[in-house]
Amino acid sequence: QVQLVESGGGLVQPGGSLRLSCAASGSISRIAAMGWYRQAPEKQRELVATITSDGSTNYADSVKDRFTISSDNAKNTVDLQMNSLKPEDTAVYYCNVAGLRRYSYTPFNSWGQGTQVTVSS
Repeated sequence: QVQLVESGGGLVQPGGSLRLSCAASGSISRIAAMGWYRQAPEKQRELVATITSDGSTNYADSVKDRFTISSDNAKNTVDLQMNSLKPEDTAVYYCNVAGLRRYSYTPFNSWGQGTQVTVSS
């Protein structure tokens, strides 16, 4: 099985910064893409940022120029640097990783448990 472990969430004041990290482990042969999604209270889960194996990135308009996604292929990790945080960024943030399983070479799409980010004064 492919497992994801997230870290870095917490409480921060408006204008502050947080760095989320996600580490993938298990039967992984290759990772095709990684991303971060979030779900605010009483709202549906939405895409925050993604990064593909070739380094291409995509951001939601609401976080563009404030958040930066990065990955380390050697370590199977993905980070989300969040700057200039706003109260509307408050949500549970989920890591997502898609790729191919080791040996069987079958595709997988795994989600982390989620980490709470609260932006409040």
